[in-house]
Amino acid sequence: MNLEYFIAKRIIGSKHYKSSISGPIIKIAISAIALGLIMMMVAIAVGVGLQQKIRDKVAAFNGHIQIVNFDNNNSQSSGKPISTNQEFYPEFKTVDGIKHIQAVATKAGVIRTENTFEGIVLKGVGADYQWQNFDEFIVEGRTPKVDEEKENKEVILSAYMANRLQLSVGDSFGSFFLRNNSDIPNKRNFTIVGLYDSGFKEFDEKYVFADIRHIQRMNRWKPDEVGSFEVFIDDFSELQEKGNEVYGSVLSTLNTTTIADQFFTIFEWLAIFDFNILIIMVIMIFVAGINMITALLVLILERTPMIGIFKAMGMQNRSIRQIFLYNAGYLIVLGLLWGNVIGVGLLYIQKKFGFIKLDPVNYYVTEAPVYIDVRYIIALNLGVLLLCVLMLLLPSQIITKISPVKAIRFD
Repeated sequence: MNLEYFIAKRIIGSKHYKSSISGPIIKIAISAIALGLIMMMVAIAVGVGLQQKIRDKVAAFNGHIQIVNFDNNNSQSSGKPISTNQEFYPEFKTVDGIKHIQAVATKAGVIRTENTFEGIVLKGVGADYQWQNFDEFIVEGRTPKVDEEKENKEVILSAYMANRLQLSVGDSFGSFFLRNNSDIPNKRNFTIVGLYDSGFKEFDEKYVFADIRHIQRMNRWKPDEVGSFEVFIDDFSELQEKGNEVYGSVLSTLNTTTIADQFFTIFEWLAIFDFNILIIMVIMIFVAGINMITALLVLILERTPMIGIFKAMGMQNRSIRQIFLYNAGYLIVLGLLWGNVIGVGLLYIQKKFGFIKLDPVNYYVTEAPVYIDVRYIIALNLGVLLLCVLMLLLPSQIITKISPVKAIRFD
C-alpha cells in the first residue's frame, strides 16, 4: 500500500481531525469548493441554455441561412421572386450538414378591425414548412393547414397581436396589402386557427403565418415562384462555414445571409455571455483555491510536531508533502461531491418547474433556460480538482522549511 496515502487516510479518519481547531476552517474550505462549483455549474447551464434558446427562436422564424435574390430590397416584403426549380431544392445535397430547406415569402400589410388596426408581415409558407420548430410556441389552437390542394384562409398569429386586436381563435378579420403598380390595395379575409407566443416581441408583434399561395396570387407570381429559401443546419457552431458553402453552391444571381449577420446585435450580446461565464469561473476557482490554501496551512501548522517526527525518522519532504496533498485532495473531492449534488439538483428543479422567471423584454425568454450535459459537468469537476491541487503545490513547500528539532518541540 502507498505509505503516504495510508497515513493521510488515517489522519482523515481520526476523531481528533474532525474535532480539532482546524475543523471550522476545513468546513469553510469544503463549503467554498461546493459553492464555487454550484456557481460555475449554474453560470454555464443558464448561460449556454439562454444562448441556445434564443438562437433556436431566431432560427424558428428565419432559418439559419436565408437565400434571396441579389437585387432584393431589405424591406419586410419579398421583392423579385425566385424559382423553386433549383438544384438545392427541395433537398440541399451539395453541402453536408444541411438539415432542411423550405420556401417562404413575406408581404407587409395591415389588419383592420372595427375598433383598431395593426401593421403585420404576412409570412407565406408551404407544405415543406417545418412546424415542429413552432410546437413549443403554440399556446392555443393549431397551425394552419397549408398542405391541401386548395389554399385556405387559416392563419396563426401571436397572442400579443391577438390581444391588441381583441381577437381570439375562431375569429375572422380583414387585411389589406399593397398591390403592385396600383393604389387599390388587395383585401384578404383570414380566420385565426391558432395563437403562438415566442417571447420574442420583435417577431410576435408582426408575423402572421398563412398559405404562401395568398402572396403568390397577390404578387401575380407563378406557382413555382417564392420570395426566399430558409436553410436549417445540424450544428450551429458551423454557421459561418456552412453559410459560405451554401453561398458557393447557389447561382450567382442569388445571395445568402446567416442569422448571425442579419441579427448582429442579438448575437453580439449572446457572445458576451461566454466572457461573463469565464469571469465567474475564474473568480470562483480563485476563491475556492484561497480557502484550500488556508486550510492546508492550518493543517500543516496543527501537525507540525508530526512533521518533525516524520523528518527525524528519515521521511523525505516530498513524501510528507504528498500526505498533506492527499489530505487536501480529499477535502476538494468532498466539496465537489456536495457541489454536484446541490448544483445538479437545483438545475433539474429549474428545468422541470422553471421557478426562476425572466423578463422577456430583456432576455427574450420567460424563464431561465437550463442546459445540462454530463460532459461539461465532468470536465468542470476535473478542472476544479486539477487547478486547486496545482494551487496547493506552492504553499506545501513550507514543509521543507520546517526543522525536525524545532518541530518536535513545537507547541
